[in-house]
Amino acid sequence: MGSLGGATSDLRSPLLLPSERRLGIDEVLRQHAGEFGRWQLRHFVLVSAAWALEAFHTMVMIFADRETSEEPRQWDWLGGGAASTVAEWGLVGEQRYKIGLVQSAFFLGCMIGSGVFGHLSDSFLGRKGSLTVVCILNALFGFLTSISPAYWFYLALRFLTGFSTGGVGLCAFVLATEPIGLSKRGVAGMSTFYFFSAGIALLAAIAYLFDSWRLLYVVTSLPSLLFVLIILPFVSESPRWYLVRRKTPEAMAVMHSIAKKNGEHIPPGVVVVLDGEHEEHKEDNQVAEIKNNGKVAVAAASIIDVVRSPTTRVRLVLMVAINFLSSVVYYGLNLNVVNLETNIYLSVLLNAVAEMPAYLLTAVLLDRFGRRPLAIGTLWLSGVFCVMGSLASGVAAMKEVRMACGVIGIFGMAATYNLLFIYTAELFPTVVRNAALGCASQASQMGAIAAPLVVVLGGPLPFAVFGLCGMVGGFLAFLLPETMNRPLYDTMARLEEGERH
Repeated sequence: MGSLGGATSDLRSPLLLPSERRLGIDEVLRQHAGEFGRWQLRHFVLVSAAWALEAFHTMVMIFADRETSEEPRQWDWLGGGAASTVAEWGLVGEQRYKIGLVQSAFFLGCMIGSGVFGHLSDSFLGRKGSLTVVCILNALFGFLTSISPAYWFYLALRFLTGFSTGGVGLCAFVLATEPIGLSKRGVAGMSTFYFFSAGIALLAAIAYLFDSWRLLYVVTSLPSLLFVLIILPFVSESPRWYLVRRKTPEAMAVMHSIAKKNGEHIPPGVVVVLDGEHEEHKEDNQVAEIKNNGKVAVAAASIIDVVRSPTTRVRLVLMVAINFLSSVVYYGLNLNVVNLETNIYLSVLLNAVAEMPAYLLTAVLLDRFGRRPLAIGTLWLSGVFCVMGSLASGVAAMKEVRMACGVIGIFGMAATYNLLFIYTAELFPTVVRNAALGCASQASQMGAIAAPLVVVLGGPLPFAVFGLCGMVGGFLAFLLPETMNRPLYDTMARLEEGERH
């Protein structure tokens, strides 16, 4: 009888085990969990709120370092020395270069920070961990900036704030978009910049209410701390990062949470795997796992691997160049409003509002015309109107024309900036995606550092340089491959294999 019972147990065990189905994350989202349901919408909004924080820390210098105040409030140095850093430390005349030095120091910090946190978010810290760290650092450095005893302390702290700010948008973008399905990822990714523009608009209102530059840094730093304490506890780590780090149970837990919140169900036996480890490769992977004593590891990948690969090397060079040129134009046009003698609060607000239709346009057209045609078109749109602005410079009666050219130039470049994040993310596999985005972000920060130097040239030259940058950027975009409706690869090997086919 005992022998029969043992036989029955042996027969029953395999019959009760469901057959394992090894699927990529995109396949699980499409077939079982939902590509963009309630879970993704909630997660996307919570994570993307970090973009408003980046806008605060980046654009606060416009108001903190202002020289004078214009209409509708006519006063000079209202609040005495506390009104701005320029008033407190006498950064006028021969000392005026120090304003630009602070601005360049901030963007230099951003350039370094984007590379550092791009690597950390791909490695042990993860997307959520890196976002947590940069927000804490932003709050800390912002509060310390508000009590700067002298100019050089202020410059150093702005550099440190830039270092942490450089990782905010990068980590938030990847964390927000990686759990979204292939067919919805493009539009969702394009929508992250609404939060940045909304942050700029909100900052203009905050700056109008708080005249003291010290108090302004306190008020704009507090939201970063609140984000860590109130919002991040309700945010999940990226299942793709879990998978690359060989934390399959954690990845599956997130996938089941997505399915449950979306009213869907992942059948028993479905397991998420990296590209190249699907059903057809199951036996080979099992053999490899046995040979490695059950410990399968993904080969470490870094930006060096991107450079070594002919496919990704060309992509990286092109994206670095395009991001640099786009940044020169975007930040240059925003800074160039001071040469138009407009009200600082109203000008910043209008620039922020002007960007929003650009984001909507690119989101609508992204999956209709593709990434490459849209990149070319928006770069050239900005370039052409910047050239027109250059031709109109020097003529007093053409002030309104120059202003309109600048607004349309920002419109085109904002659309390009929006597109470049999703385009860059789709050009590189998961194992190096944040590292590649980090390089592109570093190039953008180099452009931001160069932009003030172009603005101080004055006359028709700034618009002329911006126009040239836009036109050259459009030509470079011709050399990029189209990524619309292409898989989001996880490994370098799968990317190379996909390109061969």
